[in-house]
Order: sequence, then C-alpha cells, then structure tokens
Amino acid sequence: MVRYSLDPEDPTKSCKSRGSNLCVHFKNTREPAQAMQGKHMGKATKYLKEVTLKKQCVPFQHYNGGVGRCAQPKQWGWIQGRWPKKSAEFLLHMLKNAESNAELKGLDVIEHIQVNQAPKMCHRTYRAHGRIHPYMSSPRHMEMDLTEKEQIVPKPEEEVAQKKKASPKKLKKQKLMARE
Repeated sequence: MVRYSLDPEDPTKSCKSRGSNLCVHFKNTREPAQAMQGKHMGKATKYLKEVTLKKQCVPFQHYNGGVGRCAQPKQWGWIQGRWPKKSAEFLLHMLKNAESNAELKGLDVIEHIQVNQAPKMCHRTYRAHGRIHPYMSSPRHMEMDLTEKEQIVPKPEEEVAQKKKASPKKLKKQKLMARE
C-alpha cells in the first residue's frame, strides 16, 4: 500500500492520484503544481492546456534564478515566468487519472498537490580517451488529492432576527436612566 503525505479529513468525500519516479524536472513541475492548488478541475485542465500552447504562463515564484521576465505573469502579481510543456503534460495526465477516480463521487477541487524528489538514477556517458562519466537523471514523485467543493450555507433569518440578551449591569443602567 502506498503512503500519502496527507490523509483527507473525510475519506468518503475525497480521492487520490499518485505518480512515482516520473522523469520530469522538479523545479519546472513544482511551480505549475502550486499554481493549480485550490482550483476547480475544469479550470486547472484549461490552464495546463493553455500553458502547453504558450497562451498562459506559469509564475516562477520560488525557484526563479535565471528565469526570464515576461508580461503574462502579471495576472499572478509576478514578473518571472515560463511555459514548462513537459511538466504541464505530466500534470495533465495525473489530473485525468484523478478525474477518473473521482467520477462516481463527484469531486472537483484540487485540495492538495505535492511534488517530491525521487532517488536519482545513474546511467553512463562515454567521453574522450576511454573515460566514462555519470549521466544522472532526476525523477520526481507527484501526488494529488481531490475534494468536494464546499457550499456556503446562509444563516437562517430566524436566528438573525432574535434580539440579544442584555447583561444585568446594562439592565440596571437602563433602569437608572429611566428613573431620572
């Protein structure tokens, strides 16, 4: 059994999706994942498709060393951004998996999404003069939880209309004012 980093409050109203040892860069995957968190599934899918088409940008807020400036991240209140196509496609596949898991329950909000580093894998590359150097790959683990959108219930009018009880001290003060 796979262990997730976060257990949902109500397991009947949530579903999970997970990918292990995915061959995609960590820094490029973390940023779109954070941009998706808390969004409705339809909006997140549309956002990732627009990122692959370079119509919307992913704001690079944490790992932003050497990231160029562009105009599109202004809607996020940021100036640095990129369009990580491969990471967006991996996240789209994961979102599709989570969507198929959530079909029966009717879940639609991304509550939790996390990208972790996986153990590095070592290959070899052949160099000049018969030497061999390591050729490392940096895979990732990703996990996602979907929940039901909470509906805001308005207060009943009866409770709002009820008068507040006055304190005994306030009642005595009112009586004193009435005598004078």
